[in-house]
Amino acid sequence: MPMRTSESSRGRSGKGAGLGLALVSAVAFGGSGVAAKPLIEAGLDPLHVVWLRVTGAALVMAPLAVRHRALLRRRPALLLGYGLLAVAGVQACYFAAISRIPVGVALLVEYLAPALVLGWVRFVQRRPVTRAAALGVVLAVGGLACVVEIWSGLGFDALGLLFALGAACCQVGYFILSDHGGEPGGAAAPDPLGVIAYGLLVGAAALTAVARPWTMDWTVLAHPARMDGTAVPAAALLAWIVLVATVLAYVTGVLSVRRLSPQVAGVVACLEAVIATVLAWVLLGEHLSAPQVVGGVVVLLGAFIAQSSAPAKSSAEPVASGGAERELAARGTAA
Repeated sequence: MPMRTSESSRGRSGKGAGLGLALVSAVAFGGSGVAAKPLIEAGLDPLHVVWLRVTGAALVMAPLAVRHRALLRRRPALLLGYGLLAVAGVQACYFAAISRIPVGVALLVEYLAPALVLGWVRFVQRRPVTRAAALGVVLAVGGLACVVEIWSGLGFDALGLLFALGAACCQVGYFILSDHGGEPGGAAAPDPLGVIAYGLLVGAAALTAVARPWTMDWTVLAHPARMDGTAVPAAALLAWIVLVATVLAYVTGVLSVRRLSPQVAGVVACLEAVIATVLAWVLLGEHLSAPQVVGGVVVLLGAFIAQSSAPAKSSAEPVASGGAERELAARGTAA
């Protein structure tokens, strides 16, 4: 009996630590756009900010890549897909979006990804989905209509909204690829931290070719950037983006999923959009209207229902439900 009590206590302690890690990860991820936008407004191209973020994080995570070097042989397609889509694609589109539309709106549009995955499953793969999942899609789309205030003729920059939708599509692309890239021979799933480390390296290489960092105005980093009129050292913002909003965010996110169920971790991860919106409101002065706030809540509710709904009885496992892929799906790939 005392042993069972001790095990129960350890279980509660582990879940408490997992929730704490998940909250840290949500706050860290949520602060990426708020720190990046002043750098973009100071004169850096969004692609250059993404390159700095991904390359800096890749250098920090390089020891993990060395430790998991067997992944290069075992899962090259997974690493390539994660690096190009979940890292380079998502972040490049997200940073391009926030250069034109509010941070909160961009992130909420990105949260259409679970609904888009289900759309792929239902209409492309022609696999049935549950009514709850369909309800989640309807809620997410309806909430998004409120976020972008569709009744006013899409008052936001159309290109910015397209970039945000591109970030969501990159997430969908990664989950679809990972769904078809199961571990050969039924071997153990790869360590998600190793996948992240190599994904950052692949993303950094791809972004180097696209962003051409040698054309960047490096002097911007030596001067203050403006955060809603307040001068903040640009180098400090970059350090936050690399060390906190990327390295710490990914590591704590994966560690939280190992202590919690993917569904619970996914719910906490949805707080990222809330935190990003609040931070943008307080630090950047980006105010959302009441209908947009309500729409944002509906988007998150729909995304949660779509992501956590069980597959229909006649269907196979849902997209991105395997080992490492499921942990990364629960954490999210964003922003």
